[in-house]
Amino acid sequence: MKVVLQKVKNAKVTVDGKVTGEIQNGYLVLLGITHTDTEQIADKMLDKISKLRIFEDENGKINRSISDVGGSLLVVSQFTLYADCRKGNRPGFEFAAKPDFANGLYEYFLAQAKKNPVFKTVGAGIFGAYMQVELLNDGPFTLVLEM
Repeated sequence: MKVVLQKVKNAKVTVDGKVTGEIQNGYLVLLGITHTDTEQIADKMLDKISKLRIFEDENGKINRSISDVGGSLLVVSQFTLYADCRKGNRPGFEFAAKPDFANGLYEYFLAQAKKNPVFKTVGAGIFGAYMQVELLNDGPFTLVLEM
């Protein structure tokens, strides 16, 4: 499982002109799933995301978690995180999980996130859809997490 996590002031995802998810103050999570990922890996990733301390405290140090600031989560499926660009100029996607498997794990990830009281709200894109994602990166602060 691979995540590109961006700390944002706000973010939204739009599909066919309709906003499917929108947050203020929190994390935009671009979620990539590979063949060997499991629910246990998804749980570990969510736990890591919920405990990261990348928000500033009263002294300007990055020492607060998303629960400390009442932040939200916006999750967008992103199979292109598993693109293989080592050969040629056209990416290969053999490391990305097949759609049925990936969608099941994406839905599991979302369900677990929505159950987690750490996140004020949880928004999402639509798996497999053509999406437009808008964000105001805060910092900017961007991390790549892999499990």
